[in-house]
Amino acid sequence: MPARPDASKSSHSNGNLREALIDAGLSLLASEGTSGLTLRKCAALAGVSHAAPAHHFAGLPGLLTAIATRGFRIFSQTMLDDAAAAPDEPRARLHAICTGYYRFAFEHPALFDLMFRQICVVPVSTDDAELISASNAARDVLAQASAPFVPKGQPAQITEYQVWSLIHGYASLALANKYARDEFNEKLPALLSLLDKLELTN
Repeated sequence: MPARPDASKSSHSNGNLREALIDAGLSLLASEGTSGLTLRKCAALAGVSHAAPAHHFAGLPGLLTAIATRGFRIFSQTMLDDAAAAPDEPRARLHAICTGYYRFAFEHPALFDLMFRQICVVPVSTDDAELISASNAARDVLAQASAPFVPKGQPAQITEYQVWSLIHGYASLALANKYARDEFNEKLPALLSLLDKLELTN
């Protein structure tokens, strides 16, 4: 017979159980990637019955959506934490936001992959209101840091996309070249020096 879940692990309230299952999903994602993440494994890691996730998520897509939502919130906070440690000056803040962006990707590669590169491959509900809100909040962090450098008469999105393409592309290259990540880390400051070419306009 399979071992019964430990009582201390299974005594979750409904809200806490949902969060515990997301925590378990994040752990499995980090260790096994999306291919190793299942509802049964999450339930086992959270110490609850294999039927418990059905009370909180619409199958694996629902759990993955919740994990991606949590990921965007962690992502936003990572960028904001780096910005808070930087000098209170627009260019320094932009550098810090981009460093936080890269740091998140480097520290959470499988989660970053779920949130961005695989979002159309794995069954994530891209019309989920919480996911959209968390994603937009993360994008706003980058947009607000880019805003002081928008040239007069130019749509703000152009500068935002320039910065976004620079740091997201570099992070994606670093993750794709896992054997050269130390080299990518070392060259990040040189890459971010391109931001110094943006003129402060606001």
